[in-house]
Amino acid sequence: MTEQPTSFERPQPGVDPTDPRGALLRTSTPSHAPGAGALPAQARTGETPPAGSGTTAPDAKDRNKGGRNKDKGKNTGKNTGPDAVGTGPEHSQPAAAEPDTHRPRPAPEVVPVQPGGEQERPQADPEGERRTGQGLPLGRPTPMRRDGDRLRFVGAATRRIARGIDLDEIVMGLCRATVPTFSDAILVYLRDPLPVGDERPTGPLVLRLRRTDRIPEERDSDTGFAPLQPEPAEFAELSGLDTLGGELCEVRPGSALAEVLRGVRPVFTDTPAAHAALPELLGEGGEFVVPSGRRAILAPLRGRRRVIGAALFLRRPERIPFEPDDLLVAAQLATHSALGIDKAVLYGREAYIADELQRTMLPETLPRPTGVRLASRYLPAAETARVGGDWYDAIPLPGSRVALVVGDVMGHSMTSAAIMGQLRTTAQTLAGLDLPPQEVLHHLDEQAQRLGTDRMATCLYAVYDPVSHRITIANAGHPPPVLLHLGGRAEVLRVPPGAPIGVGGVDFEAVELDAPAGATLLLYTDGLVESRLRDVWTGIEQLREKLAATAQLTGPDHPPPLEALCDEVLDMLGPGDRDDDIALLAARFDGIAPSDVAYWFLEPEDAAPGRARRLARRALARWGMEELTDSVELLVSEVVTNAVRYATRPVTLRLLRTDVLRCEVGDDVPQLPRLRQARATDEGGRGLYLVNRLARRWGATRLSTGKVVWFELARPAAE
Repeated sequence: MTEQPTSFERPQPGVDPTDPRGALLRTSTPSHAPGAGALPAQARTGETPPAGSGTTAPDAKDRNKGGRNKDKGKNTGKNTGPDAVGTGPEHSQPAAAEPDTHRPRPAPEVVPVQPGGEQERPQADPEGERRTGQGLPLGRPTPMRRDGDRLRFVGAATRRIARGIDLDEIVMGLCRATVPTFSDAILVYLRDPLPVGDERPTGPLVLRLRRTDRIPEERDSDTGFAPLQPEPAEFAELSGLDTLGGELCEVRPGSALAEVLRGVRPVFTDTPAAHAALPELLGEGGEFVVPSGRRAILAPLRGRRRVIGAALFLRRPERIPFEPDDLLVAAQLATHSALGIDKAVLYGREAYIADELQRTMLPETLPRPTGVRLASRYLPAAETARVGGDWYDAIPLPGSRVALVVGDVMGHSMTSAAIMGQLRTTAQTLAGLDLPPQEVLHHLDEQAQRLGTDRMATCLYAVYDPVSHRITIANAGHPPPVLLHLGGRAEVLRVPPGAPIGVGGVDFEAVELDAPAGATLLLYTDGLVESRLRDVWTGIEQLREKLAATAQLTGPDHPPPLEALCDEVLDMLGPGDRDDDIALLAARFDGIAPSDVAYWFLEPEDAAPGRARRLARRALARWGMEELTDSVELLVSEVVTNAVRYATRPVTLRLLRTDVLRCEVGDDVPQLPRLRQARATDEGGRGLYLVNRLARRWGATRLSTGKVVWFELARPAAE
């Protein structure tokens, strides 16, 4: 038996899509009886069943059986006239010959008479006949009789539930598999919050209504349109489910609902314990909405270790009640759903961990260094593989410089993400030492070899200097960057490719290139340009053309906005172009004009602090920032004094006018100064204390040739 269509699916030919064919009755028909292997398609009155449905005229069956069971397929043993049912297909009845079209067909000998029937049904021949549901209103459910049908339904339903990978998909699969085939309505309650794995809940047991599903009141059996006559009032009893209050239900210890959930097995709601649990589950008056008799089943949802919810299966009053064997069906559905929900919760936790890991491995926000604007994007390889080895970073360096890094560790797994995090941390540490780009890659290569022999990665490390408008780039097997000039021309930079990180024993080479103001540098991983449909160089050429085309939209004198440019670059990806995760870093070079820079060399002598004060005062007068003269002279004097005390080579002094006034003092001593509280008897130790109190920000950075101490002051409001 194939999976029965629900109210949410496209109806199958020859089958009424709204018929909840759920009353699975037991029969004595052996499994090897004719027709036992498949359920014939249901046909409407006066309509011939579709070809291949397995339903044949009784006279044809008699011929095939050699004359046995000649009366099979007829309404009674005496009906032998030309209008007898046996003259047509099994489920086809001419309207002219059957004045009472709603008269029920006789039930098989071993099938009990259903309660609420219109009349006592006479017994049929020993082999029995299929009941078509005549006597019920049009579009109402007809039963499925054999235990084999029940097993096939359970198999189809559990397969549908197993398709889900997250919580909503599994709950929806349960609802759509049972309505209308097994029940007319279903309510699914889940624990709030759902425990994960072996977690032991600490709070009270609270159930939240997760999803409800039922057959729409107004459906025609064929087209899905509203019927011409209004629906009888007794058929609309389940419509009260929409008005039930209490989305949340707290299960009190020792209550009737707690006892039913503790019992684990599904129960009919006409039992005293289940009937007493309905008001607690559905709210006040909920027990009056549930149909009387065995037309409701309350099934606890038990996961691997504890009850995580409950499902309530309901049938309309006019439908055949549930049978005891239907409790086994409900138990199977509840068990498969609960285990699937348990796995979905675990999967959700793993996805959350993966998202958090990837988020913490990548920078939350990009810095705002002087003379450059930054934008970035990251896309995982797929929703089911949310972590990967791609990363990007922007690291401020002394002298208003900035290091731009992008890398790609092989694979997109938790291991790749962990290795990526270690390499990114190593790169940040090496950048803080102000090492040249090729030296940074060399140390990263050594670190990758220490992590393991199969730890491979590609990386591109670039350092941009906004004062000199130059950029130094070193590459370790990474795709080359693309530079978009202000006029709209895009070029692929010629950078030595180098070997990937982790190979070992390979020298890396750095190149220094011009970085004109207004140009945009694009760093990316191979997931952007390489896929199953194109090679990497074809993708790089397409990227270059995309950048050039985007730049034409804003004109030759206005570069495209960075955020919009990143979005346009990602739009070049087609449906089959997402084989790998993607990291993208865009840098717009604004630079610092030479007129905003003042630079001097000072000999390490006693007169150096006085000369530094005079040079700073002249620069401030030239820039119209005389209001800062007193503060700058005091701070410059303190910092230069500390530098010349220990320096053996000339000391550098540089002033930068950007959105703030920045002062940098460099010397050849690697030891960094530390802020300390001077005692009352100390003659020194108060210089950095003054810097800390008067400056907006300050810091000290170790260089390969010494160190740089810097501080920043806010520009006057008039500026």
